[in-house]
Amino acid sequence: MPGFADQYLAAKARQEHLKTPLGRFESSLDFRLDEFQRQACDALQDGHGVLVAAPTGAGKTVVGEFAVFLARSQGTKAFYTTPIKALSNQKYRDLAAIHGAENVGLLTGDISINPEAPITVMTTEVLRNMLYAQSDTLDRLGYVVMDEVHYLADRFRGAVWEEVIIHLPDSVSIVSLSATISNAEEFGQWLDVVRGSTRVVVSEHRPVPLWQHALVGSHLYDLFSDNTTISRAADIVRREGADSLSVNPDLLRATSRRGYGRGKRGGRGPHRPGPQRIRRAPRPVVLRELDSAGLLPAIYFIFSRAACDDAVSQCIDADLRLTDQRQAQLIRAYIAEATAGVELKDLRVLGFDEWREGLTRGIASHHAGLLPLFKEIVEHLFSEGLVKVVFATETLSLGINMPARSVVLEKLAKFNGEQHVDISPGEYTQLTGRAGRRGIDVEGHAVVLWNDGMDAKSIAGLASRRTYPLYSSFKPTYNMSVNLLSQFGAERTRSILESSFAQFQADRSVVSLAGRIRRQEKALAGYERSMTCHLGNYVEYADLKYRLNQLEKKTSRDRKLANRSAAEETLQLLLPGDIVEVPWGKNPGPAVVVAKPELGASVRVSVVTMSAHLRHVTARDFSGEVEPVSRARVPKHFTGRTPQERRDMSSRIRDSLAEQRPPREFSTQRQRTFATVDEDRGEIQRLRGLVETHPCHGCSEREDHARWFHRWTKLRRETDSLRRQVDSRTNTIAQRFEQILRLLEEYDYVRRDRAGEPGLAPDGEPLRKLYGERDLLISLALNAGYFEGLDSAALAAAMTPLIFAGKRDETVFLRKYPADLGERVTELHGLWSDLTSAERRHRLPETPVPDVGLMWPLYRWARGGSLARSLEGSGMVAGDFVRAAKQTIDALDQLGHATEDPQLRTGAEAAVRLIKRGVVVHELDSAGPAARPGEDGGTAGSWSADGEGPPRQEPEAGESSETTSEGEEPR
Repeated sequence: MPGFADQYLAAKARQEHLKTPLGRFESSLDFRLDEFQRQACDALQDGHGVLVAAPTGAGKTVVGEFAVFLARSQGTKAFYTTPIKALSNQKYRDLAAIHGAENVGLLTGDISINPEAPITVMTTEVLRNMLYAQSDTLDRLGYVVMDEVHYLADRFRGAVWEEVIIHLPDSVSIVSLSATISNAEEFGQWLDVVRGSTRVVVSEHRPVPLWQHALVGSHLYDLFSDNTTISRAADIVRREGADSLSVNPDLLRATSRRGYGRGKRGGRGPHRPGPQRIRRAPRPVVLRELDSAGLLPAIYFIFSRAACDDAVSQCIDADLRLTDQRQAQLIRAYIAEATAGVELKDLRVLGFDEWREGLTRGIASHHAGLLPLFKEIVEHLFSEGLVKVVFATETLSLGINMPARSVVLEKLAKFNGEQHVDISPGEYTQLTGRAGRRGIDVEGHAVVLWNDGMDAKSIAGLASRRTYPLYSSFKPTYNMSVNLLSQFGAERTRSILESSFAQFQADRSVVSLAGRIRRQEKALAGYERSMTCHLGNYVEYADLKYRLNQLEKKTSRDRKLANRSAAEETLQLLLPGDIVEVPWGKNPGPAVVVAKPELGASVRVSVVTMSAHLRHVTARDFSGEVEPVSRARVPKHFTGRTPQERRDMSSRIRDSLAEQRPPREFSTQRQRTFATVDEDRGEIQRLRGLVETHPCHGCSEREDHARWFHRWTKLRRETDSLRRQVDSRTNTIAQRFEQILRLLEEYDYVRRDRAGEPGLAPDGEPLRKLYGERDLLISLALNAGYFEGLDSAALAAAMTPLIFAGKRDETVFLRKYPADLGERVTELHGLWSDLTSAERRHRLPETPVPDVGLMWPLYRWARGGSLARSLEGSGMVAGDFVRAAKQTIDALDQLGHATEDPQLRTGAEAAVRLIKRGVVVHELDSAGPAARPGEDGGTAGSWSADGEGPPRQEPEAGESSETTSEGEEPR
């Protein structure tokens, strides 16, 4: 027991701590800080930046809230950035409840509230745009919280996070909050280089233990034996290796049973023993099992939107109900209130009745194809505990606060847009991280549904590995390049780009590669000593042998090609009735031509053989020129379809050959020239002579030297490949910038001064205010007059090919275009074709082709059409249409800022007003009572930017699509 003096000192320390900002912050909380939270907050209080990497639900946002508290204490501003609008709305509500709505602002793509507030929540793209515009809003900024900072690995949007980190003033402290990543130290070292002192705080501890199960049929088994949680399994793997992990023996027995399969259909003999197929339990059965085990509420991941909706229908058809009467009434009342502003005819198009029926039963789907309003309703009811299960695509794992007691994975593979691939350990960790609600659940549960072909040990390995490395996706874009060039000049821009995390990782990999090169060069020197011949230069001898071998192979290929060419040419000259000798293949021997040659990629000739078979012959069936050996008459209406016809034709061949009937006159008028082959033959003889007369040819250890030479050659090729990798990774980001500058020079967007330094030309200025995958194409279209002279609805339709990307294959042309836009689209394709040709010349990624799939739906909508009329014949679902419409709004707003034509600016503003109606703008009042679209002017406020990625539809399964465009230029 401590003495009185120790107790006194401890009490005094507590009193002193209460006087610090962290002490005051802690006293406002109703829980004690975890150790990792305290470490991060201490570092922040001491003036350091922090990177906090911790599992989902661990409470890392508390560190961000402390940064906001510090800003308030110091009289500075705090920005809280998130990757998606739903998270921004959620964080706005949280901070407004703590600090008062008058002190908190919100900036997203279609909502602007109190944008000059001391605490502002925004999407990351909004902050990036502020930095490029050098906005006054950045004055007195002290702290920036970057939630979900691991988004910088996103291939479409990740560059935005790096741009913000690099360009924020040095006086701003950055709080980076990330999911658990396996290279947190590397990321922290980069932050330390570009931002100054940054402390890395990593926690792998889950406050709510996570248990792993497998559902085999309708039986639930623990995955691990000995009451092992996923965290403990990961510790075992890290300390002792994967072989030390103990899988539940009951699960192994259940999944390896062998029974008796059925014999042949209708057979009466004994049944053959075979593996008993384990069928995956139907979804309603799974939910009943989870309900009886007390594992609801649950998020049930299915990597397909259609399958999510089908799952809800299956549960309704099975009469599954997870709510009681009171809960169902509460759900109906909430839905009625939330959808009161949506027209009934639009609700019918949206399948409202079945959607509501599922919700009242406590069952819903959640994916990017849902109307945003419907998704928000599902999220609210789930968070309130009224909805018990949500069938979701993986987009739900991306940060939305919808924790559940359990997570179900129907499959361990997903479609990535191109093929089905197994999910990675990092994806598995992210998906299952939703299970277990801190403060509500004692434990969380992850359930994998057993499918044929699964292996229990493989699942155990997947669940226990914590490999989620963070890799930069940063690459200069056209917009980024012109903004940096305009603000900083070429020299400083190169320096800025070389400070990116992408280049940092590339440089570190170069260090590793250089070490491998040095080691392999030493090995090469050893090989050279081992293959040294006392009679002469063995490398010279081996080189002669190699050249001889390659030339002999080339000569053989040339001979085959010459023979193939001769066969192709002569086959074309054959006529029905010609009898030829087929040397090999199916049914070789004499055959009669029964039809004119078919010309295509290769010549194909129909023949009947001596064995009365109808077959097709090509140049591959001959060893050179094909010449008739005799002739037979082919009946005028011969088809060869009946055996009798073919037998008669076979008899005619025999008769012609027996009578020695001469062939028709046949001249190829072809000069047989194999000059190249003959020249090569002479060179072969010369090299063979050099080999045979070389001193090393008579060496008794020649074979031993040869083995060392082959090893030396293989290692030299590998080493040369490594050197090329080093060359390609050195200054890669700056090299991309130079390629972009050279292309922009061709369009007179960039001009060089007398000293040869590039600068932004007037034609390039609009590009500074245009963001997205087709930013340069939009700028070229603007300069070419593509948007001029259009009414507002037509202008909206004309913008869609420049921002839209279909779910699978793009729609390049239409039979009929709205508002006679066909000629303009043709001109746009011309601009795109020229641009992609230039991009290929400069070795840059090609701009996506304009996609006209949204033109008619948006044109009808802008003309006042109903949702049903707008979507008619398009194949689009409501959620995709709404997201694409918001993309168009964003792009039109950018266009209005980029153009100097007041008429076009007015037209763009009018087009935005036409689109912003009905389901496109109808959402829950999720940001609070003050949230009104466009409250502070403009499309949605001064910093309008949805900040949710490229305007592409979600793939049918797998690929994340909780995204919209990169945002608009601030005013």
